[in-house]
Amino acid sequence: MNTITKLALATLLGTVLFSTTATADVKKGQKLYMKKMKASCGFSGAKFAAKHTQDEWEALNGAGKFGEEAAKICPGLKLKDKYVPHIYDFSYEYASDSGNVPSC
Repeated sequence: MNTITKLALATLLGTVLFSTTATADVKKGQKLYMKKMKASCGFSGAKFAAKHTQDEWEALNGAGKFGEEAAKICPGLKLKDKYVPHIYDFSYEYASDSGNVPSC
């Protein structure tokens, strides 16, 4: 009985830990763009996100080249790896073919 309880507790703990992994957030990406990128880019987040379609942003992120592309769009930008998932979600949500317009 003790072994089953330990196994069940370990499974529950593992499930909780893996289900709360860091997930990206569109709103956080928008805030990060405004705070960290807007000065380097010189234009709004709507213009940045509209540089590509959702499929193009997804392909860039999947290939691990999102940071490089952001640096091409905004010369001199140094985007930290921890910001990439949030900025990617922001860019994907407000891409040129999404029909959504951010408020920044």
